[in-house]
Amino acid sequence: MRSFRLVSAALLLTALFTAEAAAQTLSPTRPPAVPLVAHDPYFSIWSMADHLNDEGTKHWTGKPNTLTAAIRVDGKSWQIMGRDNGTAALPQTNVEVLPTRTIYKFAGAGIQLELTFLTPALPDDLDILSRPVTYIDWKVSATDAATHQVELYLDANADLTVNTSDEQVSWGRYMLDGQPVLRMGSREQPVLAKRGDDLRIDWGYLYLLADRVEGVTSAAVSHQAARAAFNNGGKLPESDDLTEHIAPTTRRMPAMVLAFSIDVGKVGTQAISRSLMLAYDDQYSIEYFQRREQPWWRRNGAEANDLLRSARADHDSLLARSIAFDEELMADMRRVGGEKYARLAVLAYRQTLAAHKLVADTDGTAMFFPKENFSNGCIATVDVIYPSSPFTMLFSPALLKAQLQPVMEYAAMSRWKWPFAPHDLGTYPQANGQVYGGGELTETNQMPVEESGNMLIMVAALAKIEGNAAFAEKYWPQLTRWAEYLKDKGLDPENQLSTDDFAGHLAHNSNLSIKAILALGSYGILADMTGHKTEAALYRRTAQDFAQKWAGLAAEGDHYRLAFDQENTWSQKYNLVWDKLLGLNLFSPDIVKKEIAFYETKENKYGLPLDNRKDYTKLDWLVWTATLADNPADFERLLAPAYQWTNETPTRVPLTDWYDTVTGKQQGFQARSVVGGLFIKMLSDPVVWKKYSRRVHP
Repeated sequence: MRSFRLVSAALLLTALFTAEAAAQTLSPTRPPAVPLVAHDPYFSIWSMADHLNDEGTKHWTGKPNTLTAAIRVDGKSWQIMGRDNGTAALPQTNVEVLPTRTIYKFAGAGIQLELTFLTPALPDDLDILSRPVTYIDWKVSATDAATHQVELYLDANADLTVNTSDEQVSWGRYMLDGQPVLRMGSREQPVLAKRGDDLRIDWGYLYLLADRVEGVTSAAVSHQAARAAFNNGGKLPESDDLTEHIAPTTRRMPAMVLAFSIDVGKVGTQAISRSLMLAYDDQYSIEYFQRREQPWWRRNGAEANDLLRSARADHDSLLARSIAFDEELMADMRRVGGEKYARLAVLAYRQTLAAHKLVADTDGTAMFFPKENFSNGCIATVDVIYPSSPFTMLFSPALLKAQLQPVMEYAAMSRWKWPFAPHDLGTYPQANGQVYGGGELTETNQMPVEESGNMLIMVAALAKIEGNAAFAEKYWPQLTRWAEYLKDKGLDPENQLSTDDFAGHLAHNSNLSIKAILALGSYGILADMTGHKTEAALYRRTAQDFAQKWAGLAAEGDHYRLAFDQENTWSQKYNLVWDKLLGLNLFSPDIVKKEIAFYETKENKYGLPLDNRKDYTKLDWLVWTATLADNPADFERLLAPAYQWTNETPTRVPLTDWYDTVTGKQQGFQARSVVGGLFIKMLSDPVVWKKYSRRVHP
């Protein structure tokens, strides 16, 4: 036993040294876009430039969501975040994106500054995860032998509270435990009134406050007045703008800001730290079959003052927990997938969460709704939940269940009359029934095999994680109905859409057939776990028979076809990954070996195309396909072009999952939750999967 432990320790040290060496040989990552404040589809602010002070910050849609920051050193102001043509930019020396933190470093004027955007997105603690609060932490110190007088500045623009710049806003000042809090929101407050894709929030309230009162001045004034006062004296105007409602006909609304300045005094080589908090209370987040649902953190009666008070008190403990989580997860990702994988997957972490909203139903049930960003704006889309599900499968089965339950409840309603699973529940933020393909009343442009297969595979994965099928038992009639449908229609799918609907309809889709076969095997697992032994044996045999038939139908010499009836075609068989992850073992391992070898002959500069029809690929599916490889070198070889793409793509938006593998340009989609699928590689390590998925914060 002792010798085994020594060998294990040696292997671990070797892995750590290898990961460290890889990190040192790679150039710093240049993300396509950098997450600053990433909570949900509305409260989502990004920097889409190389440097934080190159241009203004933006909502994930690309519209202005403006945060501005500056530092005043010995009487001279320097731009830190955003652009101000009258102020020089303090040179940025580094940016690092971690799971819960984005850290910028600047140096110049005799000081160095570390600016951290901390969003404690801890997936095992839903109460903390659901708090819509980001901490903006400043750490400043001198780089020479002198001391320097330093003041800090941050403002949040009114464009964070409206959909378009012609909407009127109002603001106010409040006191919380003796400290000032500034608040802003739209005047009209049309709660949950609009639905669609390219929208920003225009209800609820934005809050800005400081960690403590020392050295603080604050104002709700025009951007010009706030910056002029800070540049001239390091403080803000003594009076707020008393015109409560600003009409666009009398003043340009986006110029209005909530601003804080902090005089930190003389700064030497000993670093001084201060913190500001930016929060957004939407009060009501989702409409679910005509019920207005509150955000999860409000479910027990909490109000905005409770949110802000708790956030301020918890800063230090949450920072410590976030640092520990970041270090642990980055180390595990490096060990499982290598340095390039870790750097790529971390860019997906907060983006995945920020494309969702966690709410409480009237009975306290957690529901986790994704928005189909820059696709069609659908809510709770099943073939968006499916590609993102490795994230929730890894980090939080409670969140996976919260994604699946609204869909299952809808499918159990009498209004859903089809023998297959639904595509969506509506258009965000209104989940009142399917809208895709003409809605729930027509079979046209549905995705019957796709969505039924998705649901069965995900429910089986949930049962595997939890060690029981209690969730499946609750919805057994629906699951059985879908399994029966796939038994009849799944082996050789008719002409229909799959999740890759942008590629159009396709009959005899071999990858879609794989999904159906694995879904039948998944149903067999569920049947066995729920005591339906006869059905378990039947569906296991059916899945095995279908898998053997598939190999004959799809065979094309050294690879397997895109469609059974199309010669000289090929495609990524990304759905095959569940055969290994769920332990189904329905397909011959030789199929995967043959496909992996073939894929390596088809790669372009920025990755493997989705299939033979076009040069574009899907980032999530590419990582699923790479995860099929048993050889780590094959995984890294397939992944490396995608990592290169993140550093070189000319399209500066939050990760797109659909891009051209030759030019690197975005084809469509951005900021979608499907990039949670990048964490599928972590599921290939059973020890890592078990460690994270069974971690529940007390």
